[in-house]
Amino acid sequence: MPKPSFIQIFMNLASELALRSHCVRAHVGAVLTKDTRIISIGYNGPPAGTHNCDEEWPEHGCDRDSKGSCSLALHAEENAILYAVKNGSKIGGSTLYTTLSPCIACARLILSSGIKKVYFKDSYAAYKGLSSDEGVDFLIRFGVEVKQYTN
Repeated sequence: MPKPSFIQIFMNLASELALRSHCVRAHVGAVLTKDTRIISIGYNGPPAGTHNCDEEWPEHGCDRDSKGSCSLALHAEENAILYAVKNGSKIGGSTLYTTLSPCIACARLILSSGIKKVYFKDSYAAYKGLSSDEGVDFLIRFGVEVKQYTN
C-alpha cells in the first residue's frame, strides 16, 4: 500500500479540524506547516472566551456584520496564523493547507505573514457565490504559490 503524501496528510487533518468548528454556516480547517512539520492548526469560529455559535444560536448562528459575514468568527487561516505568532513560531516560508480557499482579508494576512505556498480544497468564490476567488488571485499576483487540492 503506497504511503500518503504530506499534502494528503495535511489536507486530511485540515478536513478533520473543520469538524471542530462551532460555526453554524461553514466548517473550515487549516494546517500551517514548515519542512513537513506542523507549526499550527486552526478552524473557524469565535475567539476563545466568547460564544460558541452552535450552542448559543443553533438555529441561525451569530449576528451578521455589515458585509453579511459572521460578526464573531475568526477564519481558520487567521486562527492558525495567530496561534503560531502568539507562541513565537517563525512562519516565514511556511505552507498553509485549508479546506476553503482564502478570502481577500485572509490572503492579505497570508502574504504579510510570509507564507509561501497555499493548498486549498474548495473554492471560497463558489461557497459565497462570487465570480472569482479574489483571495487566490491576490496571492498569485504577489508571488505566493497557490494550488487547489484534488484527491
